[in-house]
Amino acid sequence: MSHPQPSLPAKPIASIFGRREESIEEALRALKKVLGPVILKSSWLPFDLTNYYQPEFGSGLKRLFVAFAGFLAQEDLPRLKHRTYEQEMLLSVAGRRQVNIDPGYLLPERLVLATFKNYSHRIYLSQGVYADLTLIFERGSYRPLPWTYPDYVRDGIPFFNKVRQLYVEELKKEGLWPLKA
Repeated sequence: MSHPQPSLPAKPIASIFGRREESIEEALRALKKVLGPVILKSSWLPFDLTNYYQPEFGSGLKRLFVAFAGFLAQEDLPRLKHRTYEQEMLLSVAGRRQVNIDPGYLLPERLVLATFKNYSHRIYLSQGVYADLTLIFERGSYRPLPWTYPDYVRDGIPFFNKVRQLYVEELKKEGLWPLKA
């Protein structure tokens, strides 16, 4: 029989993409004010596996994956999604976003993104926000699911495997790892 237990504190992460590196860096500075220092940042990655955002942003998009120090309560994901949406609107020019910020969190067993878009595999949280189960950890690495975005497979999995190592070390320091059943 299972019993109620508190949720494990999550590792806050974000994906930020846009055309101009300066706009992405500005969004990152704003995120640091909310989530704290960065513990790991990817290199500049091409955002070139979809043209879905081309009408809004144009071509030649770049992306950063970022992980932050400290923890995020899993139930705070809707609030974080709204904060990042506000930042996207603040950085908009003439009604057009300059950056797209996708916040989420990482746990030892999964990576979850926040989205305003409903779909069959997304679970409603609150405040118009859905949880998108993006990657699961098994056999020593994060693995994609049928709906995982291709760039999270190509570029994300290596990055998030590194973040997981840092996160587990933080959990050990806090006495939260290994998990107790």
